[in-house]
Amino acid sequence: MVKYVTAGGMRIDYLITHTGEAQTELVGGNALYTAVGAAIWGEQIGLWSRIGENYPQTWLEALPDNILIDGLIRVPGWQDHRTFFAYTPDGRREDTNPAQHFARIGKPLPEALQGYVHSTPGQDEPDVYEPLALRPSDWPAAYDGATAVHLSPLSLATHRHVPPHLRQRGIRQITVDPGERYMIPKHTDYIRQLMPQLDAFLPSAQEIRTLFGAEMDLAQAARQLGEWGTPVVAVKNGAEGVLLWERKNGRLTHLPAYHREGDGRIVDVTGAGDSFCGGFMVGLARTGNPLQAAQMGLVSASLVIEGYGALYALRRQRDAAKRLNRAD
Repeated sequence: MVKYVTAGGMRIDYLITHTGEAQTELVGGNALYTAVGAAIWGEQIGLWSRIGENYPQTWLEALPDNILIDGLIRVPGWQDHRTFFAYTPDGRREDTNPAQHFARIGKPLPEALQGYVHSTPGQDEPDVYEPLALRPSDWPAAYDGATAVHLSPLSLATHRHVPPHLRQRGIRQITVDPGERYMIPKHTDYIRQLMPQLDAFLPSAQEIRTLFGAEMDLAQAARQLGEWGTPVVAVKNGAEGVLLWERKNGRLTHLPAYHREGDGRIVDVTGAGDSFCGGFMVGLARTGNPLQAAQMGLVSASLVIEGYGALYALRRQRDAAKRLNRAD
């Protein structure tokens, strides 16, 4: 029986690194990066995602035995699995206008990115599911009995309607990384309704700013989210690490990232936040200690960003315990 489930997207990644290097057609997606961040800790992970007929079957067959695909749902027809990210030299990440970014590095736009807009159209709709958005009826019976489910960035409709269903199925721990398209002021009421349904909320610093405004202090924002009903808030802030708020003791803790900015071991930061969430999910379920969970998440992220593609970090499992001991 699978204990941990990661829900989200299975993607085909196209990216430009902060050093101006292009990488195309990489296996990716937040569901898979989160699963890797969890599997690093020796656990069996169930993927839960919708995929089109065009998603490469060979990629699924290449997954390791501890990442299960019983929760993958093939939907009819061609579906858009493309994701584009450009990491700029000044530290920003952009997910639109790939032609401009490929021109910036003197490379032609890959044919597969013709007509690309961004990877999250329609994800700010509260009651409308886009074709690849998970819905309560998609829950796989094969995962009944699971302990913890992490919902990666998905549509607002998914994040609104799936958590209550998971509780009805007996899921004891639910964590959510919000979708950036819905973390905006007009959806504040929906976000407030979501908070009491969760065991931890794991937004990025950028999502905090789009919701509360650029002037909002991250610590103040974490407390505000906690006041809306979630017991733990972990704000992911890239090279700055994580800001952790715990309602139980009112403690606010800054945990530094494993790598310092400019560390030469950093190759590609795609999936860093997702893999953090995977490590966090396992750590919270194992220990009940949000601080320990955040440390495990930071270790997961540190391994993922030292290579390309979602699966790279699984080659580095032996390093996880060493890095965690150093963090402790």
